[in-house]
Amino acid sequence: MVDYLHETVFTWGATPLKFGAGAVDEIGHDLAQQGARRVLIVTDPGVAATGVAHRVTEAARAGGLDAEVFDGVRVEPTDVSVLEAVEFARQSTWDGFVAVGGGSAIDTAKAVNLLTTHPADLFDYVNKPIGAAKAPPGRLKPLVAVPTTAGTGSETTPVCIMDFVDLKVKSGISHPYLRPTTAVVDPLLTLSMPPRVTAASGLDVLCHALESYTARPFHSFPRHTPETRVAYNGANPISDTWTEKALHLLARSFRRAVLNGGDLDARTDMMLAATYAGMGFGNAGVHVPHACAYPIAGRVREYRPADYPQDEPLVPHGESVALTAPAAFRFTFPTDPERHLHAARVLDPAAPAQRDPREQLPAALTALMRDIGVPNGLSGVGYDVSDVPALVEGALKQQRLLAVAPREVRDTDLDTVLTESLQNW
Repeated sequence: MVDYLHETVFTWGATPLKFGAGAVDEIGHDLAQQGARRVLIVTDPGVAATGVAHRVTEAARAGGLDAEVFDGVRVEPTDVSVLEAVEFARQSTWDGFVAVGGGSAIDTAKAVNLLTTHPADLFDYVNKPIGAAKAPPGRLKPLVAVPTTAGTGSETTPVCIMDFVDLKVKSGISHPYLRPTTAVVDPLLTLSMPPRVTAASGLDVLCHALESYTARPFHSFPRHTPETRVAYNGANPISDTWTEKALHLLARSFRRAVLNGGDLDARTDMMLAATYAGMGFGNAGVHVPHACAYPIAGRVREYRPADYPQDEPLVPHGESVALTAPAAFRFTFPTDPERHLHAARVLDPAAPAQRDPREQLPAALTALMRDIGVPNGLSGVGYDVSDVPALVEGALKQQRLLAVAPREVRDTDLDTVLTESLQNW
């Protein structure tokens, strides 16, 4: 057997898709084909109020299924809210699950599926160093994901993320078994998304695409054994194809979707971009902006963005990721200048050339962020320079993500990225 020094193999997987206007009306048939007869529909109060969850429930029942709804998902889920959903699900027996909503609902449903199919302490499955990162002992039950936001791409990924309240940091669970068995992607479901939610969700798509495109190449990692291969295995030719296509769609339609929410063509592009980016980062991985995002969201004090629930402080996930993206890609630029410049050209083909090429991608990002009304850096969501050390500490806990960065990320590097991100323009 050949003894390889570096990795020569990458893995790539994705969820089977049903995409298009009206696709959600066929969900009863899709579930029945997977052997589901009694399903729990997992959603949040906001989505439930729009009637979308009811529509999905009726479509499931029309297909002959017994369907019930849990609408207690928390936007930006926590370990507490996830365990509440698990406890609800444990009161009955289900042979399938349907997630209806954004990443919060889909991620919660993934955790519910895992912890009801293979019961264990939540921290047994959570990524290191927060938890033990144990693999599920077997496959899970069917999970159909019905995204209502063009954002997380969670319908195609093998990860679920939550905020650990006591630790003031986000982490999650990562394993191929978590990937939904089907994604039903219907752009009509996003027409009611308000502008701020559209913007934040789209920024998550954008960072998924850019981070996976600039991730450490798969062949630069030490050789894995079959048993030690991980979901995030670095930039690879297949993920690159999907993420680059996502960037083209974002360049064409992101601003339009935010500024004119009734533009179905733009909404369709954004849903495709979210799915494509999910197919990219769900295999290649994300790095510095996402690692920084988790403490930014977890340590929020007073910030309450428009178009989101106002009962408690919240930094939407897409915003928390994007706020450090310009500085993060300035930091990663030397690892592959042409790749960063190409991404900038795709995202903003008409942008003037910057005197310093390191600034080309940050400039394209900040121009977009200003156009769609994103806060101007960390200061815009309530942080100042005195918060940087705590944010660095929180980001350092995200070693699973930082390991995917194309260069070593030290505490001093994170300090620089976060300090530069206090104001982006």
